[in-house]
Parts: sequence; structure tokens; C-alpha cells
Amino acid sequence: MIQQADYITLHIPKTPETTHLINAEILAKMKPNARIINCARGGIIDEDALAAALKEGKIKGAALDVYESEPLGESPLKALGKEVVLTPHLGASTNEAQVNVAIDVAEQIRDVLLGLPARSAVNIPGLNPNVLEELKPYMELAETLGNLVGQLAGGRVELLNVRLQGELATNKSQPLVVATLKGLLYQALRERVNYVNANIEAKERGIRVIETWDDSVKDYAGSLHLEATGNLGTHAVTGALLGGGEIRITDLDGFPINVPPSHYMLFSLHRDMPGIIGKIGSLLGSFNVNIASMQLGRKIVRGDAVMVLSIDDPLSDGILKEIIKVDGIRDAYTVTL
Repeated sequence: MIQQADYITLHIPKTPETTHLINAEILAKMKPNARIINCARGGIIDEDALAAALKEGKIKGAALDVYESEPLGESPLKALGKEVVLTPHLGASTNEAQVNVAIDVAEQIRDVLLGLPARSAVNIPGLNPNVLEELKPYMELAETLGNLVGQLAGGRVELLNVRLQGELATNKSQPLVVATLKGLLYQALRERVNYVNANIEAKERGIRVIETWDDSVKDYAGSLHLEATGNLGTHAVTGALLGGGEIRITDLDGFPINVPPSHYMLFSLHRDMPGIIGKIGSLLGSFNVNIASMQLGRKIVRGDAVMVLSIDDPLSDGILKEIIKVDGIRDAYTVTL
């Protein structure tokens, strides 16, 4: 092949076996009108031998994008004329590539400022863009559930269990864990927590994270279960995505529900008994608090139940204390998402 080819291009890695594979002996066997191209790795061609072969007319030309020492410094190749083409081993050196790089950087900065995942941050795990696009809705779910369970568990969370369920169990958990921690820490850090520093902030606060996977859960295509232990005890929430990426809270402390998250929410644990819903509604009405939606979850009739209210206004501590005084109410929490 060396003796017959008009053009020889190299497509091999540099290894001890391929270093100076193209040397004076090989170059001497090539046709006088042959040309050689190397865009693979520097060092595969003996550059001094190549310069000599070109200068002596043993071969017609060469084109190199890679060199034994980069950037290319003093080299006999630079003294040659049109028989050699030298480019700087930099794919982004074209005008078109520079424009594309600038656009990509601007878009990534925009995404981070909007609170979206950083695609190319050096200190968080990288994700294939297609995988990231597929996980984005679930990362929003994870962040929402993290925010919710953190408020239910209390100010200082010590332990967080993250379980990926159903089809979600086949995905990488790390991006979803980071999103969960971002939501969990939001109440304390607000805009200071992001996808880059959420892991670091959690470790500094002593939050232990346990990740598990369970593909046997088939209630939804994929769901996320979080359990957090904090000042107010241990609380658990499960959430899933419906069609169109709509978030649903599907379980609260073991009680099945189906609730879309809202800005202001009131959660209560109470006895499943007649009249209690009316009492809470009347009490909130007396404080001019409007209820947007309400849902109950229970396991058995006349046992314990949870009530989830979406409300139009935040509740003051005074109102929450009055709710807890209602006969049958065991506990109540307000959440702001």
C-alpha cells in the first residue's frame, strides 16, 4: 500500500507501536507524487524525516493537523513551501465554530441563571444532551418533591432517602439526587443553591443521602420517592409525571393522593370523621383564606387520613395554631413551593 498509494491518511492512536510508524524508511518507499495526511495524533510521523523527504522531493506533499509537540514551535516543516499544509489542531478555529461555541456558552449561562441544569460544568457529572433532555422533567419533579419533603421534615434534615421507581430506576440517579438536594436546601439558601453546589452544601450540613432503585413499582411509568428525617420527624412523599410532564404528588406519608403542587399548600393529618372538612373550611373562611382545591387520602374508613389544600394565600402561624386546635386534627403543616 505504501508503494502504490497516491494519498495516505492516518487514523490510528499514538501508542509505543505506532510512534514514528511513518519514518525515513517508509517515506523512501512512497511514490514521488504521493501525499500524506495526519489528523490523528502527533508523533505517528517522524517530522524530521518527513521534512527531509519533502525537501528532497521523495514525496509530493503533506498535510498535518497534529504534531509531536503542540503548539508547533521551531520545526523544519515551517521552512517548506506549498508542498506542506500545517493547521493548528483546533477544531474551533473556524469562524463558524467560533459562532457556534459563543452561542452554546451564552445558552448555558442563560440556563444556569434560570436555575436549569449546567450541561458542561467541570465539577458536576456530565450528561449526554439527549439524556439530559429526557431527564429535565424528572429533575423538576425531584426539585419540587425535595422542597416539599424538606419543609415537612423541618429546618435541619439529617437523612434523605431517594428511591427511583419503575422505569425511572433504569436512569442515572445522580442528576435527580442533585435536583432533590437543590429543592431540599432552597428554603435555607434560596438563589444561592444551584445544581453545581447542591451536593457540596448538603455535605457541609451533614445531610446523609441514600440512593435506591426499585423497578417493580408499576403505578406510573416512573416515579420518585423521597423520605427525609428532620426537626419535625420523618416524612415521605412520592411524585410522578403525567402526560405532558405535569407533576403529581401521588403519596404522602403512605397515604395515596393525587395532587398537583401549588404555591401555597396546607397539609393535615386527622381522624377520618364527619364534619372535619367543613370545620377547616369554615375556619379558613373566617380568616379570609380562599381554598383553590382540596383532596383527601386515607387507608381505611374512620382511620387516619391526610388532607391537602391548595390555598390562594399564605397562612400565618396564628391560623395554623387554630387549625391544630380543631377536634380530630392530629397535625398540620404549611408549605410554600
